[in-house]
Amino acid sequence: MAKREKGGFWVGVAAAIVYPMSFVLGRHRILHKDRIPRQGAALLVMNHISHLDPCYDAVFVHRSYRVPHFLAKHSLWNVPIMGSILKGAKQIPVYRGTSDAQQSLRAAHEALENGQVVVIYPEGTITRDPDGWPANSRTGVARLALQHDGPVIPVARWGTLDLYNHYQRTFRPFPRKTITHLVGEPVDLSAYRGEEETLPLLREVTDLLMNSVKDRLAEIREQQAPEGFYGPRKA
Repeated sequence: MAKREKGGFWVGVAAAIVYPMSFVLGRHRILHKDRIPRQGAALLVMNHISHLDPCYDAVFVHRSYRVPHFLAKHSLWNVPIMGSILKGAKQIPVYRGTSDAQQSLRAAHEALENGQVVVIYPEGTITRDPDGWPANSRTGVARLALQHDGPVIPVARWGTLDLYNHYQRTFRPFPRKTITHLVGEPVDLSAYRGEEETLPLLREVTDLLMNSVKDRLAEIREQQAPEGFYGPRKA
């Protein structure tokens, strides 16, 4: 039997809250869970469609025997109880548009250097695409991917948008939804490693990674993915 990575007290507290909630709100289906390494660093690149995504993504990673380390907006650290859990579980606050913005990437780099699993939503926020396809993404994911040797794994998730749609202000827990995660093969970035990290190269790598996520999402949805990404580009 595979051993689960130990996360400590606060990860246990989070699991005690998130597991029952995710079970009540939806059935969980994970495809190709074996592609998540049981040890060592890994960067999981994921789409973002609902504010409930982190709940199910945390369970998905934990059920893959690893402890997730999310990049999340720093304001969540100010929420009572949640802030204590996030800090205790060593999640990574993102300070957008401030002098501390690079601190987020440094913390993510440290987590990868320490052999941990980092989960990143390159879109930065939930997509505004009416059909739930990925939006244009920020290039920080490319910097993380290129500066570490661990696997960079695209993961698509679908089902949480049917459960809670923020922009339409709808919450539909019944009938119980199926939340699906599909884990892709690690993306081969060997052609880009060692190259100067110019903005065009970072954009190309970012789009390569998110196209892989989009292809996995199309596979789950059994639909043809649209060309390109929704919305204006974000640096």
